[in-house]
Amino acid sequence: AEAAELRARLRAVRHTVLVLSGKGGVGKSTFSALLAHGLAADETKQVALLDIDICGPSIPKMMGLEGEQVHQSGSGWSPVYVEENLGVMSVGFLLSSPDDAVIWRGPKKNGLIKQFLRDVDWGEVDYLIVDTPPGTSDEHLSIVQYLSATHIDGAVIVTTPQEVSLQDVRKEINFCRKVKLPIIGVVENMSGFVCPKCKNESQIFPPTTGGAEKMCQNLNVSLLGKVPLDPQIGKSCDRGQSFLAEAPESPATLSYRNIIQRIQEYCEQHHFQEEKIM
Repeated sequence: AEAAELRARLRAVRHTVLVLSGKGGVGKSTFSALLAHGLAADETKQVALLDIDICGPSIPKMMGLEGEQVHQSGSGWSPVYVEENLGVMSVGFLLSSPDDAVIWRGPKKNGLIKQFLRDVDWGEVDYLIVDTPPGTSDEHLSIVQYLSATHIDGAVIVTTPQEVSLQDVRKEINFCRKVKLPIIGVVENMSGFVCPKCKNESQIFPPTTGGAEKMCQNLNVSLLGKVPLDPQIGKSCDRGQSFLAEAPESPATLSYRNIIQRIQEYCEQHHFQEEKIM
C-alpha cells in the first residue's frame, strides 16, 4: 500500500537524480543547487529540488529562500518556488530559525523523507534532483528504498581531487553497487584555481593519486567533468543567486554546462531504454 501511494504521487516525475558525496565539504549542495538552476534555464522543463540533508539543510540559503514557509493545500504540501519552473522542498522551511539544530534519531529522519516524497505536490516534473547528506547511512538507504517503488535514473557523486576525499567516494561507489543504484558519473569539484590576476593555475587540493580521473578509470565509472574553483560561486550561493547566470563566461560555468548536458543525455538514454524494455 505504501509503495502504491508513493508510485501514485511520483508518477508524474520523469527523471530522478540523486546527488551524493562520500564526505562533507566537497560542494555537493552547491552542485545540487546549480544543477537545478542549469536544468531550469530551459523554461520548457519543470525542475524540483528536494533537500534531504536533514541536519545541514543549506539549500534554502543557496536558492535565496531563507525564511520561507511550506504551505499545505488539499493536495499536500506545496513546494517553495524560486522560478515558475523550479520548486524546492527542505526541512529548512520547517524550522523556526535557520540556526535551529535538528536533533533527531534515524526513524524520525526516515519518516520525514517518506513524507517529502508522499505528501509534497510536485505536479508534473521533468527532473527531480535530490540533495543527500554526506556518507552512506539512514537517509541514503531510505531514499533508495522509497524511490525503488518508482524509478531512479541514477546518482551523481561529487568529490574533490585529493586522496582523502576519493577514499570516501570509493565507499559511495560500493554503496551504489550494493543497493543497485545506477551511477551516472563522478564530478571533480574544486579542480584547480586560475588566479584572476596572473592567470596561473594552482592546485589547492593536489591530486596525489591521480584525482577523480584515475579513480574513475580504475573503477569503470564515468567522469562527468571537472569544475575549477571560482570565488564567485561561494558569493553567489551566500546571496541565494545562480552563479551560472551571474558569471556566464567563467570557466566553472562552462564546465557546469557540459556536465549538466551529459546528465541530461544520460537521463534521456536511460528513459529510452526503460521504455524499450516495457
